Amino acid sequence: MLGIVGIVVIFVMVFGGYLLAGGKMAIIIKAMPFELMMIGGAGVGAFLISNDMGGVKHTLKDLGKVFKGPKWKADDYRDLLCLLFTLIRIARANPVEVEQHIEDPENSSVFNRYPKILADKEAVNLISDTMRSASMNYDDPHQVEEVLEKRIEANLHHALHSSHALQTLADGLPALGIVAAVLGIIKTMGSIDQPPEVLGKLIGGALVGTFLGVFLAYGLVGPFAGKVKSVVEEDGHFYSLIREVLVANLHNHAAAICIEVGRQNTPSHIRPGFSELEEALKSVKQDAA
Repeated sequence: MLGIVGIVVIFVMVFGGYLLAGGKMAIIIKAMPFELMMIGGAGVGAFLISNDMGGVKHTLKDLGKVFKGPKWKADDYRDLLCLLFTLIRIARANPVEVEQHIEDPENSSVFNRYPKILADKEAVNLISDTMRSASMNYDDPHQVEEVLEKRIEANLHHALHSSHALQTLADGLPALGIVAAVLGIIKTMGSIDQPPEVLGKLIGGALVGTFLGVFLAYGLVGPFAGKVKSVVEEDGHFYSLIREVLVANLHNHAAAICIEVGRQNTPSHIRPGFSELEEALKSVKQDAA
């Protein structure tokens, strides 16, 4: 919703200010289809050259994040802590029983309490792989933390591809706008024998190319790239929380301490309150009983 509001504000302020200053839209409207064809077409072509099909699909999919925002909300962080708490308690009480949950999460009564987390394969695999490693005596906390850190960094790097692709496109749009403007000037020079009022319109149409290149770069595509990056990085905290809790578990801290470590490492604006989490964990214990 905020993204839509931002786009509306950009258009209203830019074109509204232009009209209030006495500008006329006729020249822009007449030149815009051709300028957009050159600038937008060249931008799309350059985007296709610099990305493979997977990158193109990934970028188009991630554009929705500008309007939807982060995938993981405050309630999801609370649910994740409850899920990890349950798995840690089961693993310490009965290591054989926990294997049933981490080997087949789809049919696990524990994972199925949290369908949104279960639907995220990376989160489930991160939990299952780490707990499976601990059951195989690969339980050096520092080694596991290093492995998880590299895995999370690799996933984040891949997730940020669409942001980098959009930013690259934004960086090139002003130059493409200049290309369109130069072509417009060339066209104008071919009509140098026309009266000043005709030449003025031709020059104005040519300058629309420069305007559109800069406007699209800094008013739309660049902010889209920044928003996608922000959302991806915020969602990355969800996987970092898994790392913090499971590494604390390998240090043999009490289950409640492991969960508190995770809660404290959650960004403040989505961090579950201490009392709220306590109530949720009590409910988990009652269900288990």
